[in-house]
Amino acid sequence: MQRYFVEEANWNLETNELTITGDDVHHISRVMRNKESDEVICIHPDKTIAKCKIKIIEDDLIQCSIVSIESNQYELPVHVSIIQSLPKGDKLDLILQKGTELGASSFYLYQAERSIVKWDKKKTIKRMTRFEKIIKEAAEQSYREMIPVLNNPANLVELIEATKDYHLKLIAYEEEAKKDDTSNRFKEELQNINAHEKVAIFIGPEGGFTTNEIKVLKEANFIPVKLGNRILRTETASFYVLSSISYQFE
Repeated sequence: MQRYFVEEANWNLETNELTITGDDVHHISRVMRNKESDEVICIHPDKTIAKCKIKIIEDDLIQCSIVSIESNQYELPVHVSIIQSLPKGDKLDLILQKGTELGASSFYLYQAERSIVKWDKKKTIKRMTRFEKIIKEAAEQSYREMIPVLNNPANLVELIEATKDYHLKLIAYEEEAKKDDTSNRFKEELQNINAHEKVAIFIGPEGGFTTNEIKVLKEANFIPVKLGNRILRTETASFYVLSSISYQFE
């Protein structure tokens, strides 16, 4: 059954009704070709999941009645923020889509010192709108109970401040994988965190982090870790992290 995220203002729990607006109206009526009396799943921002029956289909809205409240556990037990350095081309589309499917709670974008792409203000606004749509659709497809938050590109100081209250702060650092060391700091750190705690991890660009960036992050209590014994591409690293956390907790 197709799932849709519905903003809080469109719910009326007193009458057990809600209203679907925006692009989802077209998707329900034109793409899915749903009719009145068909059922859909609607998700409240507080993660309430409701099975709903379509009552009225109009050009700009769909009225539904709430049939029942569902109980599901589709979210990772820990809050994971991916801090992704801006990559080349359309790699970020894949990172955001699959990161959402794998359970990321939020994404931060970082204009790293070695990031090849440079975003101006106009380009950022246009791209962020498209990225938010990619995340929303991936969240619906993967039965998420929330839409991961996508934050505007920020500098190192702003990102350190934004993650200051996180329980575990990591850097995926390729130089750690090159060391002749059998220990696995990433595995050890994951074993020390508990459900409902917050994890943040920096992912570098194609050229990797500079020594200055690593120095600043280490001073802010970020821990460099290797993601296995191989050097991963920037678009692969977050998938490894999220899959490892899923295996650890789920």
